[in-house]
Amino acid sequence: MRRSPAKFQAGPQLQQLLVTISLESECDSFPSVSSDESYTLTVREPVATLKANRVWGALRGLETFSQLIYQDSYGTFTVNEANITDSPRFPHRGILIDTSRHFLPVKSIFKTLDAMAFNKFNVLHWHIVDDQSFPYQSITFPELSNKGSYTLSHVYTPNDVRKVIEYARLRGIRVIPEFDTPGHTESWGKGQKDLLTPCYKGQKSTHSVGPINPILNTTYTFLTMLFKEISKVFPDQFIHLGGDEVEFDCWASDPDIHNFMKKKRFGQDFTKLESFYMQKLLSIIASLNKGSIVWQEVFDHKDKLQPGTIIQVWKIEMYDSELSQVTASGFPAILSAPWYLDNISYGQDWRQYYLVEPLDFQGSDKQRKLVLGGEACLWGEYVDATNLTPRLWPRASAVGERLWSDEEVRDLSDAFNRLSRHRCRMLRRGISAQPLFVGFCD
Repeated sequence: MRRSPAKFQAGPQLQQLLVTISLESECDSFPSVSSDESYTLTVREPVATLKANRVWGALRGLETFSQLIYQDSYGTFTVNEANITDSPRFPHRGILIDTSRHFLPVKSIFKTLDAMAFNKFNVLHWHIVDDQSFPYQSITFPELSNKGSYTLSHVYTPNDVRKVIEYARLRGIRVIPEFDTPGHTESWGKGQKDLLTPCYKGQKSTHSVGPINPILNTTYTFLTMLFKEISKVFPDQFIHLGGDEVEFDCWASDPDIHNFMKKKRFGQDFTKLESFYMQKLLSIIASLNKGSIVWQEVFDHKDKLQPGTIIQVWKIEMYDSELSQVTASGFPAILSAPWYLDNISYGQDWRQYYLVEPLDFQGSDKQRKLVLGGEACLWGEYVDATNLTPRLWPRASAVGERLWSDEEVRDLSDAFNRLSRHRCRMLRRGISAQPLFVGFCD
């Protein structure tokens, strides 16, 4: 329905968009990995129709409809006639933000959720705490953030967390929290006595600490209570437990741990100690009726995992063979390795993100069905509220399209034209997305 601007009222007019949801809408519930996001959209005058089985599909269809509308140089709004049947290729399309290395104000998390909705992402992976700071304010253990946050104003109160979860829900986005242990926990030790392993040099304590101490019963009592709270605060079915990059030096220096290892017949193999810890934690999470997501090391160290534990593949070396092994063992997988957006290079790096094919690994169709999707990760060492948005967008948009669209949609110049237009659209919507390359926005 294009019309020439001179004959202002002459062309066909679109009077309304009729939205119908054919099954129970699920409007009052939270989205999940099995949420139905399919929709059909027919744009004809005088009434356009958007049909979806559930509210999640209606949200995605409304976003598509908004992207069909453009304004000509005379200010007239025009919408393309269209007949669209659409659904995502992968059910898990995530963005990881890191609020430990730098605290991100709730306002900038909201802005990220807005941009995610504009790009049809549906998971916010909230890496909320780490070595550097513990901004999550726990009701059960208030000292964790009292002593472990940068300052008392750099915290997420229970109310802040509720607001983020609800803001996300209204946009069809799941919030999956990550509480990474047993490594990456230096900030935890400030507010929780005897949680971390004391390090030794010879027989003498060095007064420094290492990963969580896996040999004490008190450790597991604490973890049970903390994760019980987390499982109530975050409604999603899954909690991310981390499990990556555990450094063994401190464990190896501790005489009590040596005795424990001997008793357990672990020899000097500290991956066995890490597995012992992770298996205990995984069964705590299972007892709370939640599923677990872990980084790939937990799988690599041959832990006995609960069936259905999701493995997140993040190491760039041979990630295709990692996907192959994970799925051959029957575990669902999420791919992040080629999408670490904190790695900055000169030039159009969105192109390499766009060309990734998540299912390009050796394995059966059954294995490929276990790949749930992927995540673009933006780690926070060099990212705070000043550069979070331009560093994410539109680079993450390339990942969003890869995870939503058909495998065949691969043309880089076509993608460039659409992404450039979409970047301008995001700017108009208040998202300061950086340029893809030279050019301009109207």
